[in-house]
Amino acid sequence: MSLDIALIQLRTPTSTLLRGFTLQVPPGVIHTVMGASGSGKSSLLAAVCGTLPDPVQFEGTITLNGTRIDTLPTEKRQVGILFQEDLLFAHMTVFENLLFALPPGPKAQRAAAVTQGLEDLEMAAFAQADPATLSGGQRGRVALMRALLAQPQALLLDEPFSKLDAALRERMRDFVFKTVRKRSIPVLMVTHDVSDIADPSHLTQL
Repeated sequence: MSLDIALIQLRTPTSTLLRGFTLQVPPGVIHTVMGASGSGKSSLLAAVCGTLPDPVQFEGTITLNGTRIDTLPTEKRQVGILFQEDLLFAHMTVFENLLFALPPGPKAQRAAAVTQGLEDLEMAAFAQADPATLSGGQRGRVALMRALLAQPQALLLDEPFSKLDAALRERMRDFVFKTVRKRSIPVLMVTHDVSDIADPSHLTQL
């Protein structure tokens, strides 16, 4: 269940953001990509999940578990993404936020999956809470679980810890890394902070 990227070039009409980039991320591995602003890090993630803006063009192939996905629409790629902002829906409870992410299925089965997710987060008591009442760390944990409940085959992390204070950042980093390794899916993360590196042997500097 690996994520394989063979990028010929990633470019705008006026410049080349990235050229000649290849990467294989095995299941359970968190591969970190670092680079200066404008080096193409976030555009690389957008290419993988299918959200590149029109002026940016991707040339190459992206495969997930042996299936080419760069030609598929975003919703068919089975790739989750966690941003700097948690992007929880303010008009929904925590439970409803998590339920929203689940694929269609029997109501009882979907509710049970959310309940289990809340238990995994150690947040069962917050099921009916308003997201606005949660701490930053709690919101981050809910956002991660929402991404995972969508049952992605790969996960992208776009500087997910950058807006947290130092103590919370360390706890959230440990929680995210432990959780995604347990799920044994390939993870691609971009960051500016060397302390975010999950494994120095899986690091690319752009």
